Amino acid sequence: MAEHAEKPKSDVDEDASPRPKRQVPWGRVKDQAVGLIAGIVRWVGLIFALILVLHVIFVVGGANPDNGIVSFVRDWSDGLALGFKDLFEPTDEKLRVLVNYGIAALFWLVVSSIVTRIVRRIGGATS
Repeated sequence: MAEHAEKPKSDVDEDASPRPKRQVPWGRVKDQAVGLIAGIVRWVGLIFALILVLHVIFVVGGANPDNGIVSFVRDWSDGLALGFKDLFEPTDEKLRVLVNYGIAALFWLVVSSIVTRIVRRIGGATS
């Protein structure tokens, strides 16, 4: 009966060849990370511009300033307008908001586009 005794199993099968190590495609990982960062920058710029455009629409359209959404957008847009908030000062309030906050929205779109290209160029991503 001793000849039928089983060999103790080890965690590693000595007869099997070792598995080849899996190579990580670092170039692809880098491209994905650069693409993710560039996408985040682009989306942040779009969201900032959208908030500013919503503020313009609310003011020009005569939205209720006591409404929660309108006041939320107004509060955010005041910070996002940066130095453009009082760049031009026409007497008409609606025209002032349209011009100044519209320029601020364009600013965010242009800046996010430029930063996105810089991130892609520095990261070496194509597209």
